[in-house]
Amino acid sequence: MVLGLGEAGNFPAAIKVTAEYFPKKDRAFATSIFNAGASVGALAAPATIPLLAKSMGWEWAFIIIGALGFLWAGIWVFVYDKPEESAHVNEAELEYIHQDEVESQKSKVESNEEKQMSFAEAFKHKQTWSFAFGKFMTDGVWWFFLFWAPAYFQDQFGIKASDPQGIAGRMRAMLIFAFFPIFALFAQPLGGIYGPWAVAIIIGIVGAAHQSWSANIFSTTGDMFPKSAVATITGIGAMAGGVGSFLINKGSGMLFTYGEKMGDAFAFAGFTGKPAAYMIVFCICAVAYLIGWSVMKALVPKYEPVVVK
Repeated sequence: MVLGLGEAGNFPAAIKVTAEYFPKKDRAFATSIFNAGASVGALAAPATIPLLAKSMGWEWAFIIIGALGFLWAGIWVFVYDKPEESAHVNEAELEYIHQDEVESQKSKVESNEEKQMSFAEAFKHKQTWSFAFGKFMTDGVWWFFLFWAPAYFQDQFGIKASDPQGIAGRMRAMLIFAFFPIFALFAQPLGGIYGPWAVAIIIGIVGAAHQSWSANIFSTTGDMFPKSAVATITGIGAMAGGVGSFLINKGSGMLFTYGEKMGDAFAFAGFTGKPAAYMIVFCICAVAYLIGWSVMKALVPKYEPVVVK
């Protein structure tokens, strides 16, 4: 619980930083960079933490990793400043950062005096619900593949984890990425024909599409809301994504147990038993992004910026 509370503020803060330091056209790229950092950390953790625990004890694994978090937080507190207050940002860079405000005929004074949006007020806007639903529908797909992929490869192929083997433009980009997860429909059938590598490649494609989707959907908060509200809206969306992730992982586990128990009596799309259960979840993952995109578009046909009154 403490870990969850401490980690939860990281992404909203990071998204707000991209809104403060980059114009709209650069935010998706900036988001993809720090988002890639989080993924690299997730890959590095299984390779380093078990070694720490084995050599120094599991307590020290917690202490060392936790200490790194405090070290980073300390550096951030003393190093980070808003671009207007930073000694490392020159006038040309500041002008580049604020190009959107110049284009919309907003002065720097007005941008610095933005009114704060309350947590309750955030829920009054369709833009908030649009972002939250997009996160709810798609975050779970990412966490499903991260959490269940090792079990899938072991169940289906006997491979154990320990074995050594512009805004409109933003929405168009998200729509393109939303089609890639449809490849998940072919994971189970192709895995039976070509083996585990076919499934691994498909999961890689879906995962890559998710990261592209994620970078763009995070950036929509800066497109739709003033900088003062970006962290709040991101937090709401991340919470919705967490709920969606919990539901798909918990529901998948229950479905896999049921499919295994029922055996041949449980059938779907030509598969029986536990493979049928996997196929059902792959189908859900395949269409989640298109459903999320469609509802987002229906809620907010035109992404007009929210004005805090």
